[in-house]
Amino acid sequence: MKSSTIRTFTTVHTWTGLLAGFALFIAFYAGALTMFHDPIDTWALPKQELADAQVMDKAGAMMADIVTKHPAARESIGVTYAAGHPSHEVAAYWMEKDGTWMTQAIDDRAAHDAEDHEHGLADFVYELHYDLGIPEIGIYLMGIVSVIYGLALLTGVLIHLPNLLRELFALRPGHNLKRLWQDAHNVIGILSLPFHIIFAVTGALLCLTLVALMAFNTVIFDGKLMSAFERMTSALPDTAAMTAAAPKTDASTTVAMLPPAELGAIARKAALAAGAANFDPDYMRYVHYGQPGAAAEVRGTSEKTLGEYGMVALDASTGRIINVQVTGARDANHATYSAIFGLHFGTFGNLSLRWLYFILGLAGAFLFYSGNLLYIETRRKRRQADQPLKVRAMATATVGVCLGTCLAISVTFVANHLAPYFGAEPTLVVQPVCFITFFAAIAWTFWRRPARAAVDLLWATAAVSVLVGLLDMALHGDRLARTLAAGRYDVLGVDLVAIAMGAGFAWLAVATRRRAVAGDPCSVWAARPSRVTASTTPAHDG
Repeated sequence: MKSSTIRTFTTVHTWTGLLAGFALFIAFYAGALTMFHDPIDTWALPKQELADAQVMDKAGAMMADIVTKHPAARESIGVTYAAGHPSHEVAAYWMEKDGTWMTQAIDDRAAHDAEDHEHGLADFVYELHYDLGIPEIGIYLMGIVSVIYGLALLTGVLIHLPNLLRELFALRPGHNLKRLWQDAHNVIGILSLPFHIIFAVTGALLCLTLVALMAFNTVIFDGKLMSAFERMTSALPDTAAMTAAAPKTDASTTVAMLPPAELGAIARKAALAAGAANFDPDYMRYVHYGQPGAAAEVRGTSEKTLGEYGMVALDASTGRIINVQVTGARDANHATYSAIFGLHFGTFGNLSLRWLYFILGLAGAFLFYSGNLLYIETRRKRRQADQPLKVRAMATATVGVCLGTCLAISVTFVANHLAPYFGAEPTLVVQPVCFITFFAAIAWTFWRRPARAAVDLLWATAAVSVLVGLLDMALHGDRLARTLAAGRYDVLGVDLVAIAMGAGFAWLAVATRRRAVAGDPCSVWAARPSRVTASTTPAHDG
């Protein structure tokens, strides 16, 4: 390959990495934690008691009341099952005629805009992963970021392809820190390349599918694509045809609907009969509620399959099985659609796979962090204390955004547990606390400069992370003992991982301080001003 071609690929790789790197750091760090969404969910709500059966009994009456007050919900209205998760409230969702999504939970007195929902800790961390906590446009932003991420991967492979085997295990520690960062960046990138390709492709598909569908629907398919896509990804048949085929009745006739709990039980039985290892309903929806020909679709999760989500369609008034789309009984469309989720979220394996995805998530965050460090090292002036503005700006942004994210998430965990002692609901504080801490960290970095701020933020993250585990043990020791006695280790696991991550951040703080005090003074990472005579000699890329 010509050297000019490699330089072009290197330029594209550098700038695509920089453009998407900050968003991807947040997505990968939060995504690593999301691999343990359910244990974090249990950890975050220590006093939550579940009564699935009783709550689901109320869901049927709630939906009948909603349809009476909101006729638009009759077209399609869904409800979530608690499914054993403390934060999974049983809530109904539907769209009004003006396109506004509405929701109402069992304990709500009235419906409200679905965008005004509260955030449980685990769900909020998950939102950081897929939309950075930015409502409405965040998911599309991450879709664009995923495309840029794919381009960075492609150019990175082309750059290193000629020396792939030689660089695979080339980790050379020593005084040349830039070479060490370069080796670490290359090794992690090459070893985790297959998974990064999966993340980039499936991430773009998950975030931009709706945008692509709307575009093709208008430009190519003459408005027929959206309904076709729904049929390809839903277990429900053409419900309009079902309604037309139903016995003709008076317009005021209302057909009694089977309640969600009963439909969920029937769907589970049908899924197991079709070959699914298990089937735990987590969401269902009625179509044409209360009308002749009304149908229901129950979505549930199964283990030991590439795509964990499956669906069963039923007659909503009789429970007759209409269609089953679960593992072993899927068509190609449903198998592909479900596999996209399984590959992206690593739900097709056991606990070992989740740990692997957790490590890959942290390694991915390191990949983007180290890419920024390489940019800084490559462009710094090696014989002068005052570094160029672009180097100082990149160092400030890297420390403020990346380390600020780590600190903000740890502080959010602590705030979740302390909120009740100040009379606040945890679900009301996690989002504001996270964003306030995040922007405070960025402001701190501007004030203290990157070298000192990096040490401060790392020590703060270490202390708060350790506090996450210790605070839970101190405040909710009875819950911890109860779960251990029941043979459940999810709460203890969250505590121990938090403490272990705190130790890791402390080690990074020590190393960063050593670099700031004893490292090359002609660097943005030097804590003391250099006495080296100013020079304009540019750094080379070696």
